[in-house]
Amino acid sequence: MERPSWDEYFLEILQVVKKRSTCLRRQVAAIIVQDKRIIATGYNGAPKGVAHCGEVGCLREQMGIPSGERHELCRGIHAEQNAIIQSAVHGVAIKDATIYITHSPCILCAKMLINAGIKRIVYSGDYPDELSLSLLNEAKILVDKR
Repeated sequence: MERPSWDEYFLEILQVVKKRSTCLRRQVAAIIVQDKRIIATGYNGAPKGVAHCGEVGCLREQMGIPSGERHELCRGIHAEQNAIIQSAVHGVAIKDATIYITHSPCILCAKMLINAGIKRIVYSGDYPDELSLSLLNEAKILVDKR
């Protein structure tokens, strides 16, 4: 019996986590891992107590805004942001942790991951934000596409 590597294992778990997403455009999931233990998960969707995009529609889609642009018009919170918030709410330190994401982070999430002390990012799908990967490289964050 062949066991998956740790990276393969956590990337597979992302496929279940992203099913909780309420975004109409793209389902994204994030898992923060420390010492081979999941310490937080997140998926993209509207904040607590706010109508989901499926209920009110996607403003960015209605306005014809391309993916990767005008994040401020989206009512959803990104998966990485939700995972960081979840760890903070529960008092779990994420400094030097690894985050697994279904897609490469946007520039806003990249800045948050840098300041949160994430040391490694593993992702499988691309997101249209070249500045993000450039900034992560400058910050010496290890980024692995799988």
